Amino acid sequence: MASGSTPNGTPQPPAKICVYCGSSPGKNPAYLKAAQELGRLMAENNIKLVYGGGTVGLMGEVAKTIVSISGPDAVHGIIPEALVKWERDATYSTMKDANGYHVPEEQIYGRTTVVKDMHTRKLMMAREVIEGGPGSGFIALPGGYGTMEELLETATWNQLGIHDKGVCLLNVNGFYNGLTEWIKTAVDEGFVKAGNADILVTADDAAGALKSLREYKVSDARYGLDWGNE
Repeated sequence: MASGSTPNGTPQPPAKICVYCGSSPGKNPAYLKAAQELGRLMAENNIKLVYGGGTVGLMGEVAKTIVSISGPDAVHGIIPEALVKWERDATYSTMKDANGYHVPEEQIYGRTTVVKDMHTRKLMMAREVIEGGPGSGFIALPGGYGTMEELLETATWNQLGIHDKGVCLLNVNGFYNGLTEWIKTAVDEGFVKAGNADILVTADDAAGALKSLREYKVSDARYGLDWGNE
């Protein structure tokens, strides 16, 4: 997927996808395989990755897969200082950035930025995606509480009109079936507008997830709020 040009001839920014996922590989090998496949297809389509900066579990697998094909400039990991010692492997032990923070080997995991807190991490990841070209958006692979929190906050920001990028559940092995059922219940019980049920779209494989972001339709039921420079 080439970046191309805008109608006025200026270069179009590349697509950027933020991937939310676990720092664990999970028990089912299908999860790791899905992470590798997503990374491969993103690289083959010249899509850049923004992610949580860890080098272990599914997040590390997506990052190093893309770097192995497209090089380190295709990946930007953003991690809070407090999480560095948890979401890392041995590559964090020797390299330091300009501020003295330990960071992973760039030639394996791409560029890493260490920030002070979770809010800064999430804001920076979202801004990169929002400024990306067509096909940019957010994809959630399986994960735990952190993945779910980031995913639902991003969906809420879409509903509130803070951004208009697609948010896709990569529903590996039915992992997100419970969440999709909850959305249906929330609509039925009047807590989510029916038109906003598809703010979160689903795909069964990596190819479908990328396609869903390219073809994403913004809900007409979103709140028309003015957030200024939020």
